[in-house]
Amino acid sequence: MRPYTRIASYALWFLVLQVELTNSGSSWRLSADKVVKATEFVPSLEEDPIFDILANSVNLGNGQGWSKSAVPNENGMLQIYCNECNGFMPGNFDRGLSERFAHVANREYDDVLDCGKPVNFTYYDNLIGVANRNKHPLVPEPNVALIFKKKGAKGIVDVDINSLEKRLKKAKREKPKSVQLYNQIGNFWRIKGNAQRSIECFRRALAVSPHNAEVLLNLARVLLILQYLDDATYLARRSLELLPPERDAWEQFLTLGQIFKAYGHFQEAAIHLRHALELKPDLTDAAEALKEVESLPVASIHVYTLLIIVCLVLGVLLVILSSGECEEDSNPNGDQMQRPVQRHFNRAMAMRSLRLNVSRNKRC
Repeated sequence: MRPYTRIASYALWFLVLQVELTNSGSSWRLSADKVVKATEFVPSLEEDPIFDILANSVNLGNGQGWSKSAVPNENGMLQIYCNECNGFMPGNFDRGLSERFAHVANREYDDVLDCGKPVNFTYYDNLIGVANRNKHPLVPEPNVALIFKKKGAKGIVDVDINSLEKRLKKAKREKPKSVQLYNQIGNFWRIKGNAQRSIECFRRALAVSPHNAEVLLNLARVLLILQYLDDATYLARRSLELLPPERDAWEQFLTLGQIFKAYGHFQEAAIHLRHALELKPDLTDAAEALKEVESLPVASIHVYTLLIIVCLVLGVLLVILSSGECEEDSNPNGDQMQRPVQRHFNRAMAMRSLRLNVSRNKRC
């Protein structure tokens, strides 16, 4: 009978607890889009953590469930939690959900314009300029902004960097994995002078499309500005090889001309600059560089070779004259101190001289 008595006591205790909870004066009520607390019995209520969790949630509608959405501010006004903004904003629960979060579509994103996580490998990571991308200084290229100039615009048009950044962020949200977008973001950071981010964007584009001639050329121009001339030469020639036949190669020839000019190979630079002008006669950069190269005197190209030849001839003459003076110093009396001429060994003469010596000894 004792087990039955214990069960009865447990049932009685449960009923008493249920009566106390009922008389606590608090109850929950589900409204259209949130949970509210009814306070009909007791004016002051104790804190209820479960209720706080439910009260700070809002029905998303369309069967999407509930989400944490609102908390009261200092003035007692409810603030709606926006997942996109990662914070609370004032709101009205009587309005629809679309009106409540309409600001998200027009919100200015403060995230950094980049090309995502850096890729692990590309076919051009062995280049010194690419391998040392974390050590490059800031070298702005303001002329790169002309790439983003609208088609049909004549004359010098200033490009608004802030509006350009906004357009690129919008394009990144629409097509986050576009090779062309990676290329444009890399050119944007060339304007800013951040070589590391531009190279990372070009690496990401080359990881997807390793034979993209435009991306290779832009990477070559970055390394040219940083004075990695060997790497820039390789990338520019590679871009020229991979360029489709229907496209003009004036950019590749211009880049090669500027590289050889930086090397000091003025003849090769002039050849490539003339090719660029043939393809695009109104190219001012190539015209100015070619004019500068052709203004140099032709003799100055061979002056070092002539100087080396003259030095070698003078050195040979000095060696010959010094050797003659050494021979004169070793023989100050000239022909008077000449050494006797050695005779060849003759057996008959040796035997004759031996006999004469023997006979002289006997006489003595």
